[in-house]
Amino acid sequence: MSKLREEFNAILAKIEERITDEEELNFVKQQILDISMLYMNELDKVMDLSERRVNQVVENQRALDKKQQEIEKAISNMERELFVGEEDYDFEIVCPYCNHEFVSDIGSDVKEVECPECHNTIELDWNQENEEECSGHCGSCGGCGHEEEIEDDKEEQTQEDDDM
Repeated sequence: MSKLREEFNAILAKIEERITDEEELNFVKQQILDISMLYMNELDKVMDLSERRVNQVVENQRALDKKQQEIEKAISNMERELFVGEEDYDFEIVCPYCNHEFVSDIGSDVKEVECPECHNTIELDWNQENEEECSGHCGSCGGCGHEEEIEDDKEEQTQEDDDM
């Protein structure tokens, strides 16, 4: 700012050297000061506007940072749920021997688990190769075919009775 002031004063000094009439000199100086003030006022407006815009950008950035943190937290939670320990699962198991319900954190490589109540060994069938041997009494039975066979047999029996 001091360089600007020095240049301004140098311009005024040159004008004072050229204009000898005091009234004319004061008029020119006042006009230069008025023009300078107009430019300064406009410069202040531009700086205020720039400052407001910068502040708005800063506020927007804070809001975006907050949203980004929320998204990263949500993604982290999803990753933890989906991938961390993806070989281990929490299963609710009902012991077929004592009907004790318990939750076990087991992986798909585990073939059997011990009931914490009766200490009997419960065999786990992960790939359900023995669907045909299903008794239809398991809690997850939803279509091994035994219920359908029973219904088909009842319908055939009803049809035979009607034919007689």
